Amino acid sequence: MLADSYGRVATDLRVSLTDRCNLRCTYCMPPEGLDWLPGPAQLTDDELLRLLAIAVGRLGITEVRFTGGEPLLRRGLTGIVARTAALRPRPEISLTTNGIGLSRLAGPLRQAGLDRINVSLDTLDRSTFVTLSKRDRLPEVLAGLEAAAAAGLSPVKVNAVLMRGINDREAPRLLRFCLERGYEMRFIEQMPLDAQHGWRREDMITADEILTILSAEFTLIPDDPGKRGSAPAESFLIDGGPARVGVIGSVTRPFCAACDRVRRTADGQVRNCLFAREESDLRTPLRAGASDEEIAERWRQAVARKLPGHGINDPGFLQPARPMSAIGG
Repeated sequence: MLADSYGRVATDLRVSLTDRCNLRCTYCMPPEGLDWLPGPAQLTDDELLRLLAIAVGRLGITEVRFTGGEPLLRRGLTGIVARTAALRPRPEISLTTNGIGLSRLAGPLRQAGLDRINVSLDTLDRSTFVTLSKRDRLPEVLAGLEAAAAAGLSPVKVNAVLMRGINDREAPRLLRFCLERGYEMRFIEQMPLDAQHGWRREDMITADEILTILSAEFTLIPDDPGKRGSAPAESFLIDGGPARVGVIGSVTRPFCAACDRVRRTADGQVRNCLFAREESDLRTPLRAGASDEEIAERWRQAVARKLPGHGINDPGFLQPARPMSAIGG
């Protein structure tokens, strides 16, 4: 097992396939982009599948979520999904994407074995989309959502980060859009993971504010907390249910005590927390001929050092050196 000293066991592996992205969302990276990882630094398909086989076969991982950057930019993605689905015991396979290119890939990914999908959508207004992402590609995202639903990747989950004075008043419209189409909406507090290190607490729309904005148009009732488990989102029944909306208050309502996640970057580093300041290198021993058990033991040691919480609310908190796009959500 991947257990830490506080009794938590990691069963959910977030796998970054690339640090590249075709959007420039302001809460993630600057308009000019970042210096991408050089090709040789990234794991090959065979290398990342070997690590996945170790995680699933030896370390108790039961869910694999592919992230980026933007994972749809990874060549051979459908083959990676298919090979992951062939692992035994078979893990649940999901993917987080900005939706660009999903209209073409949703069907093949579903056929390859993808179980679930999360699509980022912060606005339904085309000009606001350009303001947030520096790209005019909203129609492609909407088409990708439709394709995901048509392919049976349901329930399609939609993630939105609300930015004060930009898209915060769009929350009811986004929720209604999802309700009309059978998508599952989740609102996420902005986290200090931008490459510019420009995050300010006073600019963040808190979970309480999100609920206040939504409650102006919907009746929200907290769902059974016993159903939450290790899920990051607090769930609320909408107008009596059965539809629900999720709110992820990573900053103001941390859920670190129930965390069951571990992350692996595109260049083969283990991160035991999204906000970790340290990483553990698996790529070097992998390429040096280490055995599966040697790699598994290094992974166990990395998770064993996990801190009790992310520390965002501590006076001495420092952002991790890598931004979200280079970590994987």
